[in-house]
Amino acid sequence: LPVGALRVEFSQPVNLEEVARINPEVEAGGRFAPKDCIALQKVAIIIPFRNREEHLKYWLYYLHPILQRQQLDYGVYVINQDGEEEFNRAKLLNIGFAEALKEYDYDCFVFSDVDLIPMDDRNTYKCYSQPRHLSVSMDKFGFRLPYNQYFGGVSALSKEQFTKINGFPNNYWGWGGEDDDIYNRLVFKGMGISRPDAVIGKCRMIRHSRDRKNEPNPER
Repeated sequence: LPVGALRVEFSQPVNLEEVARINPEVEAGGRFAPKDCIALQKVAIIIPFRNREEHLKYWLYYLHPILQRQQLDYGVYVINQDGEEEFNRAKLLNIGFAEALKEYDYDCFVFSDVDLIPMDDRNTYKCYSQPRHLSVSMDKFGFRLPYNQYFGGVSALSKEQFTKINGFPNNYWGWGGEDDDIYNRLVFKGMGISRPDAVIGKCRMIRHSRDRKNEPNPER
């Protein structure tokens, strides 16, 4: 069961062998289902990815134990963008949604940047009656919401909510802009945003320099 506030550090490197060793119940491909209960939701966690191997190791190291304590029936999908084109986060999330459904009857989708780690395991990675913004207070922003419409970082949409907005916009190349577009789509379809409180919604960001081919989108 969840334990509450967590100590999240990035000073010591982690490797995938260690991740596998401390998570013996997680199956190949990042799948887990609790043995002693039937999970209320089937959750696909979609991570847009390119050239972030060290960040992914930290994400797996911290998130697998958290997700198991939350007793989720979940799978992790890392959607890698190949080549040298500008990064397209939203398109990768759309691909992850489609590919995950080919494997399992997921009814909830958590879309997470690879560099964000929750600092409290009561911040449940599941879906709610309204779209859920999970990364409410990041250290990057001084543990406060940068603006009320912010929907970036980590969010959760049910299959029905995602389908209602026809997925995410494919036309945002480079960094930024797509999360505001997603917020507008949700509002246009009559949905609101739910959030945990600022304490439970704390996240740490793994520091990094901006990737080449992921410069800020000038049209955001």
